[in-house]
Amino acid sequence: MIKINLLNSVTERQTGTIVAVDRKISSAGSRLTLTTIVVTLLLGTVIAWDVISTEMAKTEAVRQLDEQKRIAADLEVVMNEQKELEEKIASIDGRIDAIKKLRSTQAGPSAVLEAMRERIQMVPGLYIESIEQSGDSLVVKGNSPDEAQVTQFGRSLEFSNGLFSNLNIETVRAEITDQNAVVKVNEKGEKELPKVEIVNFTIKCAYTASKAVNGDANATTASVQGPAANAANPPAVSPASATQVAKN
Repeated sequence: MIKINLLNSVTERQTGTIVAVDRKISSAGSRLTLTTIVVTLLLGTVIAWDVISTEMAKTEAVRQLDEQKRIAADLEVVMNEQKELEEKIASIDGRIDAIKKLRSTQAGPSAVLEAMRERIQMVPGLYIESIEQSGDSLVVKGNSPDEAQVTQFGRSLEFSNGLFSNLNIETVRAEITDQNAVVKVNEKGEKELPKVEIVNFTIKCAYTASKAVNGDANATTASVQGPAANAANPPAVSPASATQVAKN
């Protein structure tokens, strides 16, 4: 008959294995090795997580950098467009200023002559020899048979709503030969022409081109028209040298 030892069961065998393991762990070398393995695994895990998190942070930083670069590029485009618009606005403003300046000057000497012509027509018998313009300064030279006419002409310039200002009038009396008069024979039998007295005048003033507006000129004409209508009759003599000249 075969005999079987049932005392050596599975439980006893497992208990024996656990005891063997405990014996191995209980030794200092085994514990050091096990601790080293655990620490190494933990350190590797930490390093791996640090590497992964660093890579993730780097990826996010690169994404944000690209986003900022894109925003900076868009902003640069907007800034360039704004700069171009500012340059266009400045160019338009310059053109507007040039047009205003051109309108204010009214083509230079022609505006001066037009303003003078309107005022000369108010004073019959007044003759203009020259009109010299240098910047904002104006010098008018002429003659008249009566000093009152010179005064009337100066008044028309003075009351011009600022078109002419700072008037300075100088007058000198002189005698000229009347070329249209009848020739007379003196006691010696010589032919001679009678002489008449005229008033030579020089008017210096400032000319403000921006005030050369039709409305101002018309208002000035209306305000001076009445006194001018009662001016003296034109003289019988007209100096041959009397001309109207405008110099820049």
